[in-house]
Amino acid sequence: MQVGFGYDVHKLVVGRPLILGGVDIPFELGLLGHSDADVLVHAVMDALLGAAGQGDIGKHFPDTDLKYKGISSMELLKEVNKILKENDFQINNIDTTIVAQRPKLASFIPQMQYNISQCLGLEQDLINIKATTTEGLGFTGNGQGIASYAVCTIKKVNSIKV
Repeated sequence: MQVGFGYDVHKLVVGRPLILGGVDIPFELGLLGHSDADVLVHAVMDALLGAAGQGDIGKHFPDTDLKYKGISSMELLKEVNKILKENDFQINNIDTTIVAQRPKLASFIPQMQYNISQCLGLEQDLINIKATTTEGLGFTGNGQGIASYAVCTIKKVNSIKV
């Protein structure tokens, strides 16, 4: 069993959509980034890649590569899933926390869980997503950005034991 941890943060700006867990959330601000800036999915990808010893999303999907400009992070998550399968890993579970003062996210969480589960071919109950505020403290609390944390466990499958 291997454990991975991921973290991501993006700045909130005018003129961009707010995409979290593949859900387009109605809000006056969106996240700035090379891709769709989905901090939740980025944290999940980093956790999965880290658990598998495969680096991070910057290694696999550099923001200097124009083919990733504006891309859906869900498409990148599918690629991470392929990397895991190519290296004989199976995902056991994923636990995440989104840190945002606004907007309120609770009603969007089931769709986020569904999107991620479909992308990874997992049961929805293996993906836990929570949202919290920082009680007005820090960059997330004052509305400058949104952050996300993720932890996962994976296990090696189809490996020959000696």
